Amino acid sequence: MPAPLLISALLTLGVLFVNGWTDAPNAIATALSTRALPYRRAVLLAAVCNLAGCICATAISGAVAATIFELADFSSAPHGALSALCAAMAAVILWATLAWRFGLPTSESHALLAGLSGAAVALQGDLSCLRWEPWCKALLGLFFSLLAGFLLARFIVNRLPRQRGNYRRWQVAGAALMAFAHGAQDGQKFLGILLLAVSLAAGGREVRVTLPLILLCALTMALGTALGGRRIIETVGEKLAPLTPRAGFAADLSGGVCLLISTLLGAPVSTTHTKAAAILGAGSAEGQASRAVAAKLMLAWLLTFPTCGVLAFGIAKIIL
Repeated sequence: MPAPLLISALLTLGVLFVNGWTDAPNAIATALSTRALPYRRAVLLAAVCNLAGCICATAISGAVAATIFELADFSSAPHGALSALCAAMAAVILWATLAWRFGLPTSESHALLAGLSGAAVALQGDLSCLRWEPWCKALLGLFFSLLAGFLLARFIVNRLPRQRGNYRRWQVAGAALMAFAHGAQDGQKFLGILLLAVSLAAGGREVRVTLPLILLCALTMALGTALGGRRIIETVGEKLAPLTPRAGFAADLSGGVCLLISTLLGAPVSTTHTKAAAILGAGSAEGQASRAVAAKLMLAWLLTFPTCGVLAFGIAKIIL
């Protein structure tokens, strides 16, 4: 295996590992905050369901992976293309690690979009390398997941009875659905990066999805998920909106549904973005959403695109 391909593959798996590590709280934060699950059991549930979601979704449809694959044109400048791809992955890892350090649930999905774009621009020298059709799909998915996650969670909370039903038990199913949807969505994103790296190393030839690649992505993300992320759990599950079990179940259900719909449509969306919007929707229905924490998260998301784009551009320029 050529050294640039090996390095880009290792960096991609590193980002996928960090994704599982930092995004695990999105699936289990509400179940933990309402004491529906103990910490270790919740993390194990998230890891197993992430694994299942990645394998099942990729086997049924690789639409999200295809969108990521087509996002930017690296092939028209084959010399240095893999190096630029490495720069994009390095930028995502740096940003995700920094965000985790401060307990900010930022989106590796947004960071990935920005990093790929910044590295491609550094490689090609202008914006013509960006393909606007997949970018439009990604941006539409972003707004859909935010709005639908918020409104659906609010709708579900208002329709669920307050007294009847063991919502803590339902939250276990909701957390499993959320983790499955996260695996289905995010596993495909990084599968798309691996396919792009292999294609570039093969001179731009078409590369097919294989079972070993699917399993590699799924297991790497599940391993990262198994480590959990207590700092982000506190921000998402406790500070953003202290939820009752009823509202927590509504947030899990709406977040999982929105992620699965986006995955089937081939739109790469943010698990963090979707789940936080659902928590805010459920919390606002009960009058418990924290505007200060929501503003802090929004600022982190707004910083993700320019920061990762500039980071990837700078690293790519240095490498090239």
